[in-house]
Amino acid sequence: MELGVALPVSGSWATAENCIEIAEMAEALGYRSLWTFQRLLSPVTPEGVQWLPPAYHEVLDPLSVLAFVAARTTRVRLGVAVLNAPFHPPVMLAKTAATIDRLSGGRLDLGLGSGWMPDEFRAVGADLERRGAQMEEYLAALDAAWTQGVTSFDGTFSTMPAAVVAPPPVQRPRPPVLLGGAAPAALRRAGRLADGWISASTTDLTTIGQSVDLITDAARAAGRDPSSLRFVCRGVVKVRADDRAPLTGSLSEIAADLEDLAAQGMTETFIDLNFDPEIGAPDADAASSMERAREVLAALAPSPRT
Repeated sequence: MELGVALPVSGSWATAENCIEIAEMAEALGYRSLWTFQRLLSPVTPEGVQWLPPAYHEVLDPLSVLAFVAARTTRVRLGVAVLNAPFHPPVMLAKTAATIDRLSGGRLDLGLGSGWMPDEFRAVGADLERRGAQMEEYLAALDAAWTQGVTSFDGTFSTMPAAVVAPPPVQRPRPPVLLGGAAPAALRRAGRLADGWISASTTDLTTIGQSVDLITDAARAAGRDPSSLRFVCRGVVKVRADDRAPLTGSLSEIAADLEDLAAQGMTETFIDLNFDPEIGAPDADAASSMERAREVLAALAPSPRT
């Protein structure tokens, strides 16, 4: 199983300097990938209280961060886990993704989700109720935009007149598109249409293999080779001396948990410290967060590569 690292994109430690340090350190230590995530806004109650967990209160734009660290790295892959597709016109996302892919030398992994928060859908004018059906069409629209030569697209949710969308991405026929989601329909969609699946921060890691099985069954039923799919786990790591859960505990216990994820069929796990409230919160001490990150990355790192 490959290992990746989530960049510092949430809370007080989400600074330009810290993004660069984590990106360069991860690449030097042999990690395969760097990851971001999207949270468009943090809603408040009538009393003005933000009700989402602290990790969602202050979040950098995921694609901007990937473009930023692309210039400071050469090998490590660049992933977003995940971007909510209904918030972005397909041709606009196709252009942005192709640009990042070209500027990074073909290193982009595009994770897409259908979204879930009504407040965000209202803010962008998207249709919450039909987001599942839109995702099916969205993937086809992206492929149309990434096709070399003249292409057009006419769907229920989006259209594109006959045109050339250039330059295309470096990776052909497209950058890997990985889908999020936990509902059975979303998992089957990943198996039928995408290049893989990305789990959520709330996924039960003791039973994640069941999701892998459902996706592989859907791929096989669609005539696809399940062995070609990627299964990426968002590994919410919390180093604790007095608490124990999957990826929570001592560094040695967390290392053993990573082996269990591999045994359940995950092909990649990225270590995400943003969802530790001691790190990814607006009021966390940024210097202490970086000290913890350096310790974790060094302890769990693959062998450094030349």
